[in-house]
Amino acid sequence: MGHTIVEKIIAKNVGREVKPGDIVTAKVDWCMVDDIMMPFIIQKFEEMGFDKVWDPDKVVMIYDHFLPASQVDDTRHFRAGNDFAEKYGLTHIHRTDGICHQLMTEAGYVKPGDVAFGTDSHTTTYGCVGAFSTGIGYTEMAGILGTGELWIKVPETIKVTINGTLPANVKSKDVILRILGDLRADGATYQALEFAGTTVENMSVASRMTMSNMAIECGAKCGVFSPDEKTAEYCGIELTEEMKALVGDEDAVYARELVYQAEELVPVLACPSQVDNIHPVSELAGTKIDQVFLGSCTNGRLEDLQTAAAILKGKKVAPFVKMIVTPASRKVYREALADGTIGILSDAGAIITHPGCGLCCGRAGGILTDGERVVATNNRNFLGRMGTSKVEIFLASPATAAACAITGEITEP
Repeated sequence: MGHTIVEKIIAKNVGREVKPGDIVTAKVDWCMVDDIMMPFIIQKFEEMGFDKVWDPDKVVMIYDHFLPASQVDDTRHFRAGNDFAEKYGLTHIHRTDGICHQLMTEAGYVKPGDVAFGTDSHTTTYGCVGAFSTGIGYTEMAGILGTGELWIKVPETIKVTINGTLPANVKSKDVILRILGDLRADGATYQALEFAGTTVENMSVASRMTMSNMAIECGAKCGVFSPDEKTAEYCGIELTEEMKALVGDEDAVYARELVYQAEELVPVLACPSQVDNIHPVSELAGTKIDQVFLGSCTNGRLEDLQTAAAILKGKKVAPFVKMIVTPASRKVYREALADGTIGILSDAGAIITHPGCGLCCGRAGGILTDGERVVATNNRNFLGRMGTSKVEIFLASPATAAACAITGEITEP
């Protein structure tokens, strides 16, 4: 019997064959601690009686949600992190470099075949390079910091195959939103999504990141792609035979299979206030909006900014509409400056902010109030996420977001 990608990764990690439902103890290759969870992780770490971190070189501490501080208590998280890093000799610390999920692959940490955990649900992002990665709570992370291990249940896998060529106005964000609409919010609970097909093969790593990032929105434990030459180039490594073997076998057993034809896909929106409330953009055309947010760990990469800039070039953001652009990392910001992307967005009237999570988690400026609508490229549109509970959040691709910014209403790109 063959194996899925996730089964192969876990089997290599634990040193034996595994099947869905097995409980195994995984050796952690990388763990990520974000600023939100720092004080709580540290408290649990101390309560558990640990006096050292199992391997300081495998821990990445990232300040991204609370920078710059927008509430008085935020700085407590920074101080706690600083003190812990100094006390236990942590070597990988990013204080203003960008969003945790962007940095974990961009900065060269997580590689194909790795097992990684992070204190944020969108840790599923690292599946874009062929890793098993998932989010955990602060108690589990405290245990990892002390032992370097965590038990997991081997998940079943849902195979998602997309073949063909995407229409020019359809992006990977539209693809994953369509999948979420079909699976629904609980349709893949504690299962893995394995993406395959010619459409996926032609996607950039950045586009794959968007899809693996949002795998959690249908309850998935992870969302994984097979490593290829693009993956190796992105990670700055050679593509080994071991990495090439990280594909789902033809005789692997899948819990379910979904198949899509790329040419049939259209631009879509996740409408208030659930990520699986999916409708074609054309159905909502003409709906007035107040703000556009381009950024987050879902769609704050260079290709996302470039997509928006290509649409906005020579045009202006509609009067009385705010457009906030937040690059996913300092590296993305520099590249977008160098190639003129930031200049185009700025000339169009967009507000460019420092790299970080920003409005996605309702921080660092741009929150809205009762009755306002925002078209955003992030991953969640829950009540109260970007202001009051009466703010309407529509999730979209960078292309759709840019088109909406120009017209001041929901518009198909």
